Amino acid sequence: MTEKCYAAIDLGTNSCRLLICDATGKELCKETVSTRLGEELYKSGLFTPQAMERGIECFFNFRQLIDKYNVVKTRAIATAACRMAGNSEEFIKRVWNESRIKIEVIDGFEEARLNLKGALSHVCGQTKYVVVYDLGGGSTEITLATNTANPHILHTISIPWGARNASEAFNLVEYNADNAARLRQDIGARTESFVKKSYLDTYRDDVCFVATSSTPLRLVSIINNFETYDRDRADGMTMTKAEMDAAIDSIFHSTRAEMADNSYIGDKRSYIFIAACVIFQTIYERLGADKILASLKSAKDGIVAELIEKDKAA
Repeated sequence: MTEKCYAAIDLGTNSCRLLICDATGKELCKETVSTRLGEELYKSGLFTPQAMERGIECFFNFRQLIDKYNVVKTRAIATAACRMAGNSEEFIKRVWNESRIKIEVIDGFEEARLNLKGALSHVCGQTKYVVVYDLGGGSTEITLATNTANPHILHTISIPWGARNASEAFNLVEYNADNAARLRQDIGARTESFVKKSYLDTYRDDVCFVATSSTPLRLVSIINNFETYDRDRADGMTMTKAEMDAAIDSIFHSTRAEMADNSYIGDKRSYIFIAACVIFQTIYERLGADKILASLKSAKDGIVAELIEKDKAA
């Protein structure tokens, strides 16, 4: 393989994603690994030895894929988990020693910016403004921006709760009304602050809502009866508030064992999906979103696009 290729790695609290594209932006390789890097991070403030090993193995395997293609530029980012963990520097050093991949820990603003650049591919220009929100394992970013090829961020926040750390902190492996109410109160207050500070209501007549991460893609799969979680098929599809409410209500009435057996959720995700749905629902309610487009395109896609753009401009 002689053509130039570009690679992006997005290391989150729960999953690590790799995307390799050619110089035209055509996808050549895409991998998602459930590293569960942030498992028990809320309790100890540290990555467990087991979580670190899973992460290191993931990067070692990604190195093999990068070497298989003629990758000329790679950018690897890490988000909430590495921002919070007291031993993240040790982990990053070990990843470098094992894979020769340099991890860059980014802040919430840069995370939101990259997600925005990736997610806009579905809706660019369809409305004047866009709200993109990304529900991760350890944080959730909400961003209001112009819906243009080079979007201008008008306001963004990073909420310090995601599916994994909220599930652990609020004891929500299975649905508990009181615990869910405490999480809703926290998420709701932060979202209402975003609505107020961003002046979202003044843009409401010309704004669309886009949600990245696996939660909306799984909900699309459930709503459309795909029979299994199909993120590629769900990518770019729209859900109404009524459809999301009905799907989430059925999940809230499921036990963890039932979620583990559910083809849309699965065993690994079953431990954190209740918290994910509480966060997701609270945000779209407080944003006043009547419908949401689910996007598989996110930070990794934004990274690759920028790598290609910078290489062409050089």
